[in-house]
Amino acid sequence: MTVGASEPSGVFGARPEVRVAGGVLSGSGEAGVAVFRGVPFAEPPVGRLRFAAPRPVEGWDGVRSALSYGPPPPQGGHFGMDALARDAAGDDWLTVNVWSPDPSPGAGLPVMVWIQGGAYSIGMSGLPEYDGGRLAQDGVVVVTFNYRVGLEGYGQIEGAPANRGLLDQIAALEWVRDNIRAFGGDPGRVTVFGQSAGAGSVAALLATERAAGLFCRAVAQSVQGTYFTPELAADISAPCAAELGLRPTVADLSGVDPTRLAAASDAVGAKANIWADRWGPVAHRAILFSPVIDGDTLPVTPWQALANGAGRDVELLTGHTRDETRLLAALDGVLGQVTPEQAETALHVFGPGRDAAHRYHEAFPAAGPDDLYELVSSDWLFRMPSLHLAQAQTAAGGRAHVYELTWSAPGMGGALGACHGLDVPLVFGNLDRGQPAALIGESPSPEAEELSARMRDAWTSFAAHGDPGWPAYDTRERLVRLFDIENRESLAAYPEEASRMIWQDHAFAALPLLDH
Repeated sequence: MTVGASEPSGVFGARPEVRVAGGVLSGSGEAGVAVFRGVPFAEPPVGRLRFAAPRPVEGWDGVRSALSYGPPPPQGGHFGMDALARDAAGDDWLTVNVWSPDPSPGAGLPVMVWIQGGAYSIGMSGLPEYDGGRLAQDGVVVVTFNYRVGLEGYGQIEGAPANRGLLDQIAALEWVRDNIRAFGGDPGRVTVFGQSAGAGSVAALLATERAAGLFCRAVAQSVQGTYFTPELAADISAPCAAELGLRPTVADLSGVDPTRLAAASDAVGAKANIWADRWGPVAHRAILFSPVIDGDTLPVTPWQALANGAGRDVELLTGHTRDETRLLAALDGVLGQVTPEQAETALHVFGPGRDAAHRYHEAFPAAGPDDLYELVSSDWLFRMPSLHLAQAQTAAGGRAHVYELTWSAPGMGGALGACHGLDVPLVFGNLDRGQPAALIGESPSPEAEELSARMRDAWTSFAAHGDPGWPAYDTRERLVRLFDIENRESLAAYPEEASRMIWQDHAFAALPLLDH
């Protein structure tokens, strides 16, 4: 079911033009969708604007070509992202991309604004898996954008505002509010959606007053549950700067090549375990950057904010994959090789409370070291943060719909199960491109295509009407939609009940700097 026009019209020609606040843009027509790439929504955050909050972009004369993605912000080295960033020369890091099936001001289509993940250390909107063309064909305007990551976006730097990456996201949403009508979008029907750190960003946007009114619906896929106290964030930024013999201040860092800062952060991440007694669980997962509960942009955690009613008027769709951290275990080289000692360490580091290990053993008596390691890691980092977001929203009188992706990825012999990131190609409909395509295999099966169509239908229907096609979550029945290639309309009580009970009294507080 499409939610806008039954078929993209394609009447806009090969070089569609629109006028936005900055001037006229010339895009391209691709498969019946008008596409505009690399449109600046803020001034380049370099020079005198390095580490500053985003500034509104100045306009341009004439017609600006919008055919190519803008250069991504400086990146960490995971998955070769640093090289991709270096290959795209330029400092205009803050740009948006728009796909529209009907770029006429009166079209009034629902708008879906994507926030990519990447542990707040990597991420760029120009990756092929984030191409919005297939999703836009279902009758929505799709927007993706770049935001600052790593030390540039989330490092605690003296003389700079905290949460610069989050401020970039708010600036992008303000650009959408002010300009999306020109692309056929309805600024009153904006849905933010994101995965992993992108879902953590969606949760943060729900919690900040600065984003109020910029979107009416939110989709949080596998919410990364890490938020830092200022003390922890500052203690992590210090050794990153010290790698270059500098202090974490604007005065010291503003003249440093951004690629050197990203490399310095990678060097700290590679030896993060040595700070485990100060940084706690994030040291064990080398998570150096996360939104900071700074008392200003983010006064409290998303769960506390939603419980207090902050997102009551925003309709929420959230959920996770069944086997979230199995892929991470494979990348770490421990999949199928977790020792009993490693499992016990994970239970004590990531589990809620002093008796967490005992409670996991009691709840999962047949689980071996690999299972226990995966369960507690997945629960801490993604599964329980996502569920608790829905529960906080519901407790405050808001509405939330919950899902779980249970389809096992066929790639790599099926060893990764329903792993982290599998939902991204399914939601975008890009099953054969980008890194996540390796999870699905070289030739997507008809069953995979059909599952993708069902997820796209749920997401676009939610963006259009607030209804993904199944009942809202409540604390009595706890009904969630299970996405698999079998049981197409499967609706069941939340399947991770044992984990839910273990974590039911846990408050996802801002992570502190430990005794030192």
